[in-house]
Amino acid sequence: MKEYAFYLILSLLFVSVQAQEVSFTEYDLDNGLHVILHQDNAAPVIITSVLYHVGAKDELADRTGFAHFFEHLLFEGTKNIGRGEWFSIVSSNGGKNNAFTSNDYTYYYEVFPSNSLELGLWLESERMLHPVINQDGIDTQKDVIKEEKKVGEERPYGKVLDQVQENLFINHPYKRTVIGESDHLDAASLEDFIAFNKKYYVPNNAILVVAGDIQIDATKKMIADYFGTIPGGADVDRVTEQEDPITEAIEAKAYDSNIQIPMIVTAYRTPSIKSRDSKTLDMISTYLSDGNSSKLYRKVVDEKKMALEVGAINLSLEDHSMYIIYGLPLGETSLESIISEIDEEVVKIQEDLISEKDYQKLQNKFETNFVDSNSSVEGIANSLAEYYAFYKDTNLINSEIEIYRSISREEIQAVAKKYLNPNQRLVLDYLPESSK
Repeated sequence: MKEYAFYLILSLLFVSVQAQEVSFTEYDLDNGLHVILHQDNAAPVIITSVLYHVGAKDELADRTGFAHFFEHLLFEGTKNIGRGEWFSIVSSNGGKNNAFTSNDYTYYYEVFPSNSLELGLWLESERMLHPVINQDGIDTQKDVIKEEKKVGEERPYGKVLDQVQENLFINHPYKRTVIGESDHLDAASLEDFIAFNKKYYVPNNAILVVAGDIQIDATKKMIADYFGTIPGGADVDRVTEQEDPITEAIEAKAYDSNIQIPMIVTAYRTPSIKSRDSKTLDMISTYLSDGNSSKLYRKVVDEKKMALEVGAINLSLEDHSMYIIYGLPLGETSLESIISEIDEEVVKIQEDLISEKDYQKLQNKFETNFVDSNSSVEGIANSLAEYYAFYKDTNLINSEIEIYRSISREEIQAVAKKYLNPNQRLVLDYLPESSK
Protein backbone atom coordinates (compact mmCIF):
# COMPACT_ATOMS: atom_id res chain seq x y z
CA MET A 1 0.00 0.00 0.00
CA LYS A 2 2.85 2.40 0.76
CA GLU A 3 4.34 1.81 -2.68
CA TYR A 4 0.97 2.42 -4.36
CA ALA A 5 0.54 5.64 -2.37
CA PHE A 6 4.01 6.73 -3.53
CA TYR A 7 3.03 6.21 -7.18
CA LEU A 8 -0.19 8.13 -6.60
CA ILE A 9 1.68 11.08 -5.12
CA LEU A 10 4.08 11.05 -8.05
CA SER A 11 1.22 11.06 -10.54
CA LEU A 12 -0.37 14.07 -8.84
CA LEU A 13 2.96 15.89 -8.97
CA PHE A 14 3.26 15.22 -12.69
CA VAL A 15 -0.29 16.43 -13.26
CA SER A 16 0.55 19.71 -11.54
CA VAL A 17 3.70 20.11 -13.64
CA GLN A 18 1.77 19.48 -16.84
CA ALA A 19 -0.73 22.21 -15.90
CA GLN A 20 1.63 24.67 -17.64
CA GLU A 21 0.29 24.50 -21.17
CA VAL A 22 2.19 25.22 -24.35
CA SER A 23 0.72 28.35 -25.86
CA PHE A 24 0.69 28.82 -29.62
CA THR A 25 -0.79 30.91 -32.41
CA GLU A 26 -1.63 29.35 -35.78
CA TYR A 27 -2.97 30.64 -39.06
CA ASP A 28 -2.75 30.11 -42.82
CA LEU A 29 -1.19 32.33 -45.43
CA ASP A 30 -3.10 32.88 -48.66
CA ASN A 31 -0.77 30.45 -50.46
CA GLY A 32 -1.80 27.64 -48.09
CA LEU A 33 1.25 27.62 -45.81
CA HIS A 34 0.18 26.70 -42.28
CA VAL A 35 2.05 28.73 -39.65
CA ILE A 36 2.41 27.87 -35.96
CA LEU A 37 4.12 30.28 -33.54
CA HIS A 38 5.14 29.51 -29.97
CA GLN A 39 6.55 32.33 -27.84
CA ASP A 40 8.84 31.44 -24.95
CA ASN A 41 11.16 34.24 -23.90
CA ALA A 42 12.88 32.30 -21.12
CA ALA A 43 16.08 31.89 -23.16
CA PRO A 44 17.44 33.83 -26.16
CA VAL A 45 17.01 30.93 -28.58
CA ILE A 46 14.70 30.36 -31.53
CA ILE A 47 13.95 27.49 -33.88
CA THR A 48 12.66 27.82 -37.41
CA SER A 49 11.36 24.57 -38.86
CA VAL A 50 9.38 23.41 -41.86
CA LEU A 51 7.58 20.09 -42.16
CA TYR A 52 6.82 19.03 -45.73
CA HIS A 53 4.08 16.43 -45.85
CA VAL A 54 6.01 14.12 -48.15
CA GLY A 55 7.73 10.91 -47.21
CA ALA A 56 8.77 7.62 -48.69
CA LYS A 57 5.15 6.49 -49.05
CA ASP A 58 4.51 9.26 -51.60
CA GLU A 59 7.10 8.08 -54.10
CA LEU A 60 6.52 6.25 -57.35
CA ALA A 61 7.24 2.54 -57.18
CA ASP A 62 10.13 2.90 -59.67
CA ARG A 63 11.47 6.13 -58.17
CA THR A 64 11.97 5.25 -54.53
CA GLY A 65 14.28 7.25 -52.27
CA PHE A 66 13.23 10.64 -53.61
CA ALA A 67 11.96 12.05 -50.31
CA HIS A 68 15.17 11.16 -48.51
CA PHE A 69 17.23 12.32 -51.47
CA PHE A 70 15.61 15.76 -51.30
CA GLU A 71 16.46 16.00 -47.62
CA HIS A 72 20.08 16.07 -48.81
CA LEU A 73 19.63 17.85 -52.14
CA LEU A 74 17.95 20.92 -50.69
CA PHE A 75 21.05 21.83 -48.72
CA GLU A 76 23.02 22.10 -51.99
CA GLY A 77 22.17 25.76 -52.47
CA THR A 78 19.59 28.19 -53.76
CA LYS A 79 19.38 31.15 -56.10
CA ASN A 80 20.87 33.35 -53.37
CA ILE A 81 22.91 30.81 -51.39
CA GLY A 82 25.99 29.46 -53.12
CA ARG A 83 26.63 25.77 -53.40
CA GLY A 84 28.02 24.43 -50.13
CA GLU A 85 27.39 27.69 -48.24
CA TRP A 86 24.29 26.68 -46.27
CA PHE A 87 26.08 25.07 -43.33
CA SER A 88 28.72 27.76 -43.06
CA ILE A 89 26.04 30.46 -42.94
CA VAL A 90 24.31 28.66 -40.10
CA SER A 91 27.44 27.92 -38.07
CA SER A 92 28.96 31.37 -38.54
CA ASN A 93 25.80 32.84 -37.00
CA GLY A 94 25.98 30.61 -33.94
CA GLY A 95 23.36 28.18 -35.15
CA LYS A 96 22.88 24.52 -35.93
CA ASN A 97 20.61 22.78 -38.39
CA ASN A 98 19.46 19.34 -39.40
CA ALA A 99 16.77 17.41 -41.25
CA PHE A 100 15.24 13.96 -41.33
CA THR A 101 12.90 11.94 -43.52
CA SER A 102 10.28 9.39 -42.49
CA ASN A 103 7.74 7.28 -44.31
CA ASP A 104 5.25 10.14 -43.92
CA TYR A 105 7.08 13.49 -43.93
CA THR A 106 10.34 15.41 -44.23
CA TYR A 107 11.41 17.90 -41.55
CA TYR A 108 14.03 20.69 -41.69
CA TYR A 109 15.06 22.97 -38.85
CA GLU A 110 17.56 25.57 -37.68
CA VAL A 111 18.30 26.65 -34.11
CA PHE A 112 19.75 30.15 -33.69
CA PRO A 113 20.29 32.85 -31.11
CA SER A 114 17.07 34.84 -31.17
CA ASN A 115 18.72 37.80 -32.91
CA SER A 116 19.03 35.57 -36.01
CA LEU A 117 15.30 34.88 -36.38
CA GLU A 118 15.12 36.70 -39.70
CA LEU A 119 18.06 34.68 -41.00
CA GLY A 120 16.30 31.42 -40.16
CA LEU A 121 13.16 32.53 -41.96
CA TRP A 122 15.14 33.65 -44.98
CA LEU A 123 16.94 30.31 -45.20
CA GLU A 124 13.73 28.29 -45.17
CA SER A 125 12.01 30.64 -47.62
CA GLU A 126 14.99 30.22 -49.94
CA ARG A 127 14.69 26.44 -49.71
CA MET A 128 11.00 26.66 -50.58
CA LEU A 129 11.13 29.30 -53.33
CA HIS A 130 14.59 29.24 -54.91
CA PRO A 131 16.17 25.77 -54.70
CA VAL A 132 18.83 25.06 -57.30
CA ILE A 133 18.14 21.62 -58.71
CA ASN A 134 20.77 20.78 -61.28
CA GLN A 135 22.71 17.76 -62.43
CA ASP A 136 25.85 18.66 -60.50
CA GLY A 137 24.01 18.70 -57.18
CA ILE A 138 22.09 15.53 -58.03
CA ASP A 139 25.26 13.64 -58.95
CA THR A 140 26.99 14.76 -55.76
CA GLN A 141 24.13 13.67 -53.55
CA LYS A 142 23.73 10.35 -55.32
CA ASP A 143 27.21 9.45 -54.16
CA VAL A 144 26.40 10.62 -50.62
CA ILE A 145 23.20 8.55 -50.51
CA LYS A 146 24.92 5.44 -51.87
CA GLU A 147 27.57 5.68 -49.18
CA GLU A 148 24.92 6.23 -46.50
CA LYS A 149 23.00 3.23 -47.78
CA LYS A 150 26.14 1.09 -47.76
CA VAL A 151 27.02 2.09 -44.20
CA GLY A 152 23.47 1.36 -43.05
CA GLU A 153 23.37 -2.05 -44.67
CA GLU A 154 26.76 -3.00 -43.22
CA ARG A 155 25.65 -2.09 -39.70
CA PRO A 156 24.70 -5.23 -37.74
CA TYR A 157 20.91 -5.76 -37.91
CA GLY A 158 20.76 -2.70 -40.17
CA LYS A 159 18.26 -4.30 -42.55
CA VAL A 160 15.83 -5.76 -40.01
CA LEU A 161 13.22 -3.03 -40.34
CA ASP A 162 13.48 -3.15 -44.14
CA GLN A 163 12.68 -6.86 -44.04
CA VAL A 164 9.77 -6.32 -41.65
CA GLN A 165 8.22 -3.71 -43.92
CA GLU A 166 8.78 -5.72 -47.08
CA ASN A 167 6.99 -8.76 -45.64
CA LEU A 168 4.34 -7.08 -43.50
CA PHE A 169 2.88 -4.89 -46.26
CA ILE A 170 1.59 -6.26 -49.54
CA ASN A 171 0.13 -3.24 -51.35
CA HIS A 172 0.87 -0.16 -49.26
CA PRO A 173 4.08 1.77 -50.07
CA TYR A 174 5.18 1.28 -46.47
CA LYS A 175 6.62 -1.96 -47.86
CA ARG A 176 9.43 0.15 -49.33
CA THR A 177 12.40 1.56 -47.45
CA VAL A 178 12.88 5.26 -46.73
CA ILE A 179 16.36 5.32 -48.27
CA GLY A 180 15.06 3.68 -51.46
CA GLU A 181 16.86 1.87 -54.25
CA SER A 182 20.07 3.27 -55.74
CA ASP A 183 19.17 2.17 -59.27
CA HIS A 184 15.94 4.17 -59.07
CA LEU A 185 17.94 7.32 -58.38
CA ASP A 186 20.39 6.45 -61.15
CA ALA A 187 17.53 5.97 -63.63
CA ALA A 188 15.83 9.26 -62.72
CA SER A 189 16.15 12.25 -65.00
CA LEU A 190 16.69 15.86 -63.99
CA GLU A 191 13.06 16.45 -64.97
CA ASP A 192 11.94 13.73 -62.48
CA PHE A 193 13.62 15.58 -59.63
CA ILE A 194 12.24 18.96 -60.70
CA ALA A 195 8.73 17.49 -60.92
CA PHE A 196 8.99 16.01 -57.41
CA ASN A 197 10.04 19.36 -56.00
CA LYS A 198 7.25 21.18 -57.82
CA LYS A 199 4.63 18.76 -56.52
CA TYR A 200 5.58 18.46 -52.86
CA TYR A 201 7.81 21.39 -51.87
CA VAL A 202 5.05 23.97 -52.00
CA PRO A 203 3.52 26.16 -49.28
CA ASN A 204 0.20 24.32 -49.23
CA ASN A 205 2.02 21.06 -48.43
CA ALA A 206 4.10 22.57 -45.64
CA ILE A 207 3.91 23.63 -42.01
CA LEU A 208 6.17 26.41 -40.74
CA VAL A 209 6.84 26.45 -37.00
CA VAL A 210 8.72 29.25 -35.27
CA ALA A 211 9.29 28.77 -31.56
CA GLY A 212 11.29 30.39 -28.78
CA ASP A 213 12.31 33.93 -27.96
CA ILE A 214 10.07 35.76 -30.43
CA GLN A 215 7.46 38.49 -30.49
CA ILE A 216 4.34 37.25 -32.25
CA ASP A 217 3.41 40.37 -34.23
CA ALA A 218 6.95 41.05 -35.43
CA THR A 219 7.37 37.40 -36.43
CA LYS A 220 4.11 37.44 -38.39
CA LYS A 221 5.38 40.44 -40.33
CA MET A 222 8.65 38.67 -41.20
CA ILE A 223 6.79 35.53 -42.26
CA ALA A 224 4.52 37.54 -44.52
CA ASP A 225 7.56 39.20 -46.08
CA TYR A 226 9.52 36.01 -46.69
CA PHE A 227 6.79 33.45 -47.39
CA GLY A 228 3.68 35.38 -48.38
CA THR A 229 4.62 35.82 -52.03
CA ILE A 230 5.68 32.21 -52.66
CA PRO A 231 3.18 30.70 -55.12
CA GLY A 232 1.04 27.84 -53.89
CA GLY A 233 1.08 24.55 -55.74
CA ALA A 234 -1.60 22.16 -56.93
CA ASP A 235 -3.44 20.19 -54.27
CA VAL A 236 -1.47 17.06 -53.38
CA ASP A 237 -3.44 13.97 -54.30
CA ARG A 238 -2.47 11.21 -51.90
CA VAL A 239 -3.23 7.70 -53.07
CA THR A 240 -2.65 5.02 -50.47
CA GLU A 241 -3.26 1.33 -51.00
CA GLN A 242 -5.47 -0.43 -48.50
CA GLU A 243 -4.29 -3.62 -46.84
CA ASP A 244 -6.54 -6.56 -46.08
CA PRO A 245 -6.25 -7.83 -42.50
CA ILE A 246 -3.70 -10.54 -41.83
CA THR A 247 -5.59 -13.71 -40.92
CA GLU A 248 -2.81 -16.29 -41.23
CA ALA A 249 0.72 -15.95 -39.91
CA ILE A 250 3.36 -14.87 -42.42
CA GLU A 251 6.69 -16.64 -42.06
CA ALA A 252 9.88 -15.22 -43.55
CA LYS A 253 13.65 -15.53 -43.30
CA ALA A 254 16.33 -12.96 -44.02
CA TYR A 255 20.11 -13.18 -43.85
CA ASP A 256 22.74 -10.68 -42.76
CA SER A 257 26.47 -11.19 -43.33
CA ASN A 258 27.25 -8.67 -40.57
CA ILE A 259 25.77 -10.58 -37.63
CA GLN A 260 26.69 -13.69 -35.66
CA ILE A 261 23.69 -13.88 -33.35
CA PRO A 262 20.24 -14.42 -34.92
CA MET A 263 17.22 -12.30 -34.11
CA ILE A 264 13.59 -13.33 -33.93
CA VAL A 265 11.01 -10.70 -34.84
CA THR A 266 7.24 -10.80 -34.64
CA ALA A 267 5.44 -7.88 -36.27
CA TYR A 268 1.76 -6.96 -36.40
CA ARG A 269 0.10 -4.54 -38.81
CA THR A 270 -1.77 -2.13 -36.56
CA PRO A 271 -3.88 1.02 -37.03
CA SER A 272 -2.89 4.58 -37.83
CA ILE A 273 -1.14 6.85 -35.36
CA LYS A 274 -4.37 8.86 -35.42
CA SER A 275 -6.35 6.08 -33.73
CA ARG A 276 -6.94 5.66 -30.03
CA ASP A 277 -5.91 2.02 -30.36
CA SER A 278 -2.44 3.13 -31.49
CA LYS A 279 -2.01 5.01 -28.23
CA THR A 280 -3.13 1.98 -26.28
CA LEU A 281 -0.50 -0.07 -28.12
CA ASP A 282 2.05 2.54 -27.03
CA MET A 283 1.11 1.72 -23.47
CA ILE A 284 1.34 -2.04 -24.06
CA SER A 285 4.84 -1.77 -25.56
CA THR A 286 5.95 0.36 -22.61
CA TYR A 287 4.47 -2.15 -20.18
CA LEU A 288 6.24 -5.04 -21.89
CA SER A 289 9.69 -3.64 -22.54
CA ASP A 290 10.45 -0.13 -21.29
CA GLY A 291 13.42 -0.52 -19.00
CA ASN A 292 15.09 -3.35 -17.10
CA SER A 293 12.12 -3.74 -14.78
CA SER A 294 9.67 -4.32 -17.64
CA LYS A 295 7.88 -7.65 -17.98
CA LEU A 296 9.76 -9.05 -20.96
CA TYR A 297 13.23 -7.90 -19.93
CA ARG A 298 12.92 -9.07 -16.34
CA LYS A 299 11.57 -12.48 -17.35
CA VAL A 300 13.49 -13.38 -20.51
CA VAL A 301 16.79 -11.56 -19.91
CA ASP A 302 17.22 -11.32 -16.12
CA GLU A 303 15.43 -14.33 -14.68
CA LYS A 304 15.55 -17.03 -17.36
CA LYS A 305 18.70 -15.70 -19.07
CA MET A 306 17.36 -16.81 -22.43
CA ALA A 307 18.11 -13.63 -24.35
CA LEU A 308 20.71 -10.90 -24.64
CA GLU A 309 18.02 -8.40 -25.48
CA VAL A 310 14.26 -8.32 -25.93
CA GLY A 311 11.92 -5.45 -26.74
CA ALA A 312 8.56 -4.27 -28.01
CA ILE A 313 8.08 -1.18 -30.19
CA ASN A 314 4.92 0.45 -31.48
CA LEU A 315 6.14 2.14 -34.66
CA SER A 316 3.25 4.52 -35.35
CA LEU A 317 2.73 5.78 -38.89
CA GLU A 318 0.09 7.84 -40.64
CA ASP A 319 -1.81 5.12 -42.53
CA HIS A 320 -0.89 1.87 -40.79
CA SER A 321 1.48 1.17 -37.92
CA MET A 322 3.81 -1.69 -37.05
CA TYR A 323 3.89 -3.34 -33.65
CA ILE A 324 7.25 -5.12 -33.40
CA ILE A 325 8.54 -7.51 -30.74
CA TYR A 326 12.08 -8.90 -31.01
CA GLY A 327 14.63 -10.96 -29.15
CA LEU A 328 18.29 -11.97 -29.47
CA PRO A 329 18.83 -15.45 -27.99
CA LEU A 330 21.57 -16.19 -25.49
CA GLY A 331 23.70 -19.29 -25.96
CA GLU A 332 21.82 -22.29 -27.31
CA THR A 333 18.37 -20.79 -26.77
CA SER A 334 16.17 -21.38 -29.81
CA LEU A 335 14.27 -18.65 -31.60
CA GLU A 336 11.06 -20.63 -31.07
CA SER A 337 11.51 -20.62 -27.30
CA ILE A 338 11.99 -16.84 -27.31
CA ILE A 339 8.69 -16.46 -29.18
CA SER A 340 7.00 -18.79 -26.71
CA GLU A 341 8.12 -16.70 -23.73
CA ILE A 342 7.08 -13.47 -25.42
CA ASP A 343 3.69 -14.86 -26.39
CA GLU A 344 3.11 -15.99 -22.84
CA GLU A 345 3.44 -12.42 -21.58
CA VAL A 346 1.13 -11.11 -24.31
CA VAL A 347 -1.49 -13.76 -23.42
CA LYS A 348 -1.33 -12.64 -19.79
CA ILE A 349 -2.35 -9.13 -20.89
CA GLN A 350 -5.16 -10.58 -23.01
CA GLU A 351 -6.54 -12.82 -20.26
CA ASP A 352 -6.01 -10.77 -17.09
CA LEU A 353 -6.06 -7.08 -16.29
CA ILE A 354 -2.65 -5.67 -15.52
CA SER A 355 -2.27 -4.85 -11.83
CA GLU A 356 -3.24 -1.49 -10.41
CA LYS A 357 0.36 -0.98 -9.37
CA ASP A 358 1.66 -1.65 -12.91
CA TYR A 359 -1.07 0.52 -14.37
CA GLN A 360 -0.12 3.45 -12.15
CA LYS A 361 3.55 2.96 -12.96
CA LEU A 362 2.63 3.04 -16.64
CA GLN A 363 0.67 6.25 -16.24
CA ASN A 364 3.59 7.86 -14.42
CA LYS A 365 5.93 6.98 -17.28
CA PHE A 366 3.64 8.61 -19.82
CA GLU A 367 3.31 11.70 -17.65
CA THR A 368 7.10 11.93 -17.47
CA ASN A 369 7.51 11.41 -21.23
CA PHE A 370 4.87 14.03 -21.94
CA VAL A 371 6.58 16.62 -19.76
CA ASP A 372 9.99 15.75 -21.25
CA SER A 373 8.72 16.12 -24.81
CA ASN A 374 7.72 19.72 -24.05
CA SER A 375 10.89 20.59 -22.15
CA SER A 376 12.86 22.06 -25.06
CA VAL A 377 12.06 24.49 -27.84
CA GLU A 378 13.19 21.92 -30.41
CA GLY A 379 10.88 19.26 -29.01
CA ILE A 380 7.94 21.65 -28.87
CA ALA A 381 8.45 22.79 -32.47
CA ASN A 382 8.55 19.22 -33.77
CA SER A 383 5.49 18.21 -31.75
CA LEU A 384 3.49 21.22 -32.95
CA ALA A 385 4.27 20.37 -36.57
CA GLU A 386 3.44 16.67 -36.19
CA TYR A 387 0.18 17.23 -34.33
CA TYR A 388 -1.07 19.49 -37.10
CA ALA A 389 0.24 17.30 -39.94
CA PHE A 390 -1.28 14.06 -38.65
CA TYR A 391 -4.32 15.18 -36.68
CA LYS A 392 -5.09 18.75 -37.78
CA ASP A 393 -5.32 19.37 -34.03
CA THR A 394 -2.29 21.31 -32.83
CA ASN A 395 -3.63 21.54 -29.29
CA LEU A 396 -2.89 17.86 -28.81
CA ILE A 397 0.45 19.14 -27.58
CA ASN A 398 -1.51 19.99 -24.43
CA SER A 399 -4.36 17.50 -24.47
CA GLU A 400 -2.93 14.22 -25.79
CA ILE A 401 -1.89 13.16 -22.30
CA GLU A 402 -5.58 13.16 -21.37
CA ILE A 403 -6.12 10.38 -23.91
CA TYR A 404 -3.43 8.25 -22.29
CA ARG A 405 -4.83 9.00 -18.85
CA SER A 406 -8.25 7.83 -19.98
CA ILE A 407 -7.06 4.48 -21.31
CA SER A 408 -8.17 1.91 -18.77
CA ARG A 409 -6.80 -1.48 -17.84
CA GLU A 410 -9.82 -3.01 -19.55
CA GLU A 411 -9.01 -1.15 -22.75
CA ILE A 412 -5.41 -2.34 -22.65
CA GLN A 413 -6.69 -5.89 -22.40
CA ALA A 414 -9.18 -5.42 -25.24
CA VAL A 415 -6.62 -3.90 -27.63
CA ALA A 416 -4.13 -6.70 -26.93
CA LYS A 417 -6.86 -9.22 -27.76
CA LYS A 418 -7.78 -7.35 -30.92
CA TYR A 419 -4.37 -6.99 -32.55
CA LEU A 420 -1.68 -9.17 -30.92
CA ASN A 421 -2.67 -12.66 -32.01
CA PRO A 422 -0.42 -15.30 -33.64
CA ASN A 423 -2.55 -15.50 -36.79
CA GLN A 424 -2.25 -11.72 -37.35
CA ARG A 425 1.49 -11.37 -37.58
CA LEU A 426 4.73 -11.76 -39.42
CA VAL A 427 7.34 -14.07 -37.89
CA LEU A 428 10.77 -13.17 -39.23
CA ASP A 429 13.90 -15.21 -38.57
CA TYR A 430 16.78 -12.77 -39.08
CA LEU A 431 19.81 -15.00 -39.44
CA PRO A 432 23.58 -14.85 -39.97
CA GLU A 433 24.57 -15.39 -43.58
CA SER A 434 26.69 -18.32 -42.45
CA SER A 435 23.57 -20.23 -41.35
CA LYS A 436 22.27 -20.59 -44.90
